[in-house]
Amino acid sequence: MSTTDPRPAPEAQFAALLTDEGRALLDEVRDTDPARELAVATRLRRDHPAELVNAALAQARLRQRAVAKFGAEDAARMFFTPDGVEQATRTSVAAYRAGRMRDLGVTSVADLCCGIGGDALALARAGIRVLAVDRSPLTCAVARANAHALGLADLIEVREADVTEVAVDGYDAVFVDPARRGGRGRIFDPEAYSPPLSLAVDAVRKAGRGALKIAPGVPHEAVPEGVETEWISDRGDLKEAVLWFGTDAPDSRRSTLLPGGATLTAALDRLPPDPPVRPVGRYLYEPDPAVIRARLVASVAERVSGGLLDATIAYVTSDELRPTPFATAYEVTDHLPFHVKRLKALLRERGVGTLTVKKRGSAVEPEELRRKVQPLKGPHAATVFLTRVAGAPTMLIGHPVA
Repeated sequence: MSTTDPRPAPEAQFAALLTDEGRALLDEVRDTDPARELAVATRLRRDHPAELVNAALAQARLRQRAVAKFGAEDAARMFFTPDGVEQATRTSVAAYRAGRMRDLGVTSVADLCCGIGGDALALARAGIRVLAVDRSPLTCAVARANAHALGLADLIEVREADVTEVAVDGYDAVFVDPARRGGRGRIFDPEAYSPPLSLAVDAVRKAGRGALKIAPGVPHEAVPEGVETEWISDRGDLKEAVLWFGTDAPDSRRSTLLPGGATLTAALDRLPPDPPVRPVGRYLYEPDPAVIRARLVASVAERVSGGLLDATIAYVTSDELRPTPFATAYEVTDHLPFHVKRLKALLRERGVGTLTVKKRGSAVEPEELRRKVQPLKGPHAATVFLTRVAGAPTMLIGHPVA
């Protein structure tokens, strides 16, 4: 005996949201508190199909989640899928990358693996014509709806196809964002991406210019020759790495810090030497994660006339205070061997009620240390760094320099 699923296909459920009835429901449930969803759904199902009500509430939840990446104004108008919200590029990063494309003279881009269209939207807003390609019918429908919702449909053509079979002749550049998640979560092997890294590289090379988005933790040895590799952070959070083709800086590394756009670059054949290891100075500099992943910590050390606390740890120390966008500076007040009881006594003596714990090169977890030094009372704040100095487990206590 066979049974059929009475529910409409996902594409049909989504299409129903684009009808007048669906859009009216989306407006009605826009600000629904998740705790009240059941009551709201029960009321709305009296006058609307249950599947449409469910789809509208699910879309409202996704829009609420998407605010962090797309901003409240765009998120309220856009459409999403669960994977789309999770995997889409943050608007600030997509806009920055689109700006680089425009500055390279690109006027048209084939966006392969476009997802819900986050990058295509940013490219179109930069005045670039986009062919957005994905093999999922639902994803393409969402991307197409987003282009219309944001008034960019004239610049974005959405095509449902296998990206390996799409001709990109006639486009100035290619952008590829391979899928890096599978049924078991994140994919760490670049050749297990969809499409594999090697195929994506070939697609961009054939175009001559373009960009390939990859995981920021990609092994350096997996980076192909002849590309500029850029690591991008946003407000101190490392977001992605991009392989750039056809720039004037092949075989180079770049770290870019958003929202300010500060950029640090170095050619692979002219990388600065490793900084010396030196005693703890008055200041400790914590390089931005994009700088660390680009292996440009030595450039930061040069800028602040500093050295490393340990040859294997990306903390820079100096006797001089030299503000730099590429690292956060802390004034060191105490330097002592790792000892929980001594730390607890010192914090009590200093009246520290707010403690930030950072670690690099230490096996101790910050939450574990916080628990062991409780209770904390007092009006002052402090930061403790769990690290190594010349190989020895060490605690450095200080505060950010304003």
